[in-house]
Amino acid sequence: MTKKINLITQIAIGLIAGVLVGLLLNYFPQYKLWLVSQVLQPAGDAFIKLMKMIIVPLVFSCMVVGIAGSGGRALGRIGTKSLVYFFSVTGVAIVFGLFVGNLLQPGVGADFATATSAVVNTPVQDSSQGLGKVLLGIVPENVIAAMAEAKLLSVLFFAIVFGVALSSLDEQRKLPLVNVLQSVADTMFKVTNIVMAYSPVGVFALIAVAVSSFGIESLLPLAKLIGVTYVAVVFFAVVVLGLIAKLVGESIFEIIKAFKDELVLAFSSASSATVMPQLMAKSEARGVPRSVTTLVIPLGYSFNLDGASLFAGLGTLFIAQAYNVELSLADQVMLVFIMVLTSKGAAGVPGFMFIILTATLSAAGLPLEGVALIAGVYRLMDMPVTALNVLGNALAPVVVAKWEGRSLKRTTVQGQTAI
Repeated sequence: MTKKINLITQIAIGLIAGVLVGLLLNYFPQYKLWLVSQVLQPAGDAFIKLMKMIIVPLVFSCMVVGIAGSGGRALGRIGTKSLVYFFSVTGVAIVFGLFVGNLLQPGVGADFATATSAVVNTPVQDSSQGLGKVLLGIVPENVIAAMAEAKLLSVLFFAIVFGVALSSLDEQRKLPLVNVLQSVADTMFKVTNIVMAYSPVGVFALIAVAVSSFGIESLLPLAKLIGVTYVAVVFFAVVVLGLIAKLVGESIFEIIKAFKDELVLAFSSASSATVMPQLMAKSEARGVPRSVTTLVIPLGYSFNLDGASLFAGLGTLFIAQAYNVELSLADQVMLVFIMVLTSKGAAGVPGFMFIILTATLSAAGLPLEGVALIAGVYRLMDMPVTALNVLGNALAPVVVAKWEGRSLKRTTVQGQTAI
């Protein structure tokens, strides 16, 4: 009997094959345009769209079930503690990114200001409109439109309000709808498995396109930023998240080992969206109560993006250095407050980092052209950044559960296949 190749091995094969095909296309440019535009890019985009397709119904159903199941009082306690933790850790991540940028200065010497400015066309709204309007923008005028446009913060806001209202009903009227939404969540987990079967093809296509687009000339001035990003991510994971894990009686290395498959998938695909079901299932298997996982992890996908927050600080400082813009300590303190807000609008899918950077640069008065200069090689940095996002969201439910005074009793999930 032929042994079936597991998903991680398939993804690894797709990753290696994508690199090889991308390199070959650089040697055969006559085939590159057609293959990239007609085959590889559509195949990669299909994978990204499939991942985006999952996230809104999954987040909405899990959030409402988590809130309605635990009740309004638990929501207030767990939700408040989660948000306090999220804002604290992502704030530290931004400061850490700025610290590394100041220490290693990846943008010094690039002198992009003397080069021809690239055109930036990033769909982001005015981010310098003040805190009040930023918060107001979270409230959806039309929740169906918010879901259709995948505005995750607006969807979360409505899910919280809807869940609180549902939890206030008596059990007889509440349970039927909770059961329906639980069935929706369970169905979305199955849909996720279907999408994951396509993931090796999607990863192959995305990597092939990325490698075929990189030239030595574009890599050289940004090589230092790539290296610094990897160093910063590793140090933040080991030192900062390691310290947090130690404070709650856990080991960050044990957590990395437990979620290694999800981290590899997030790293190779540069998307954290499809590992959400596995984060929930494995967190529950490690003893975290379902009432915590179903609230903390979906909420974390918008509010606990450690990797995105770190790179927001590092990338913004890199662009300032590359364009020879001096930022004082007061300027960088202000950047922290700006990025704490702009980083909360990111979702666990590729491309949202450009929205964060553009919003931050616009609010800080820095050259928006820097986004286009980073975009050419961001794929290489998006992989560790996304993996750090996933690691942060694997640790978060443990921290909140321990904060709640819950003891973790690990169990074995029957029939679960880790990916």
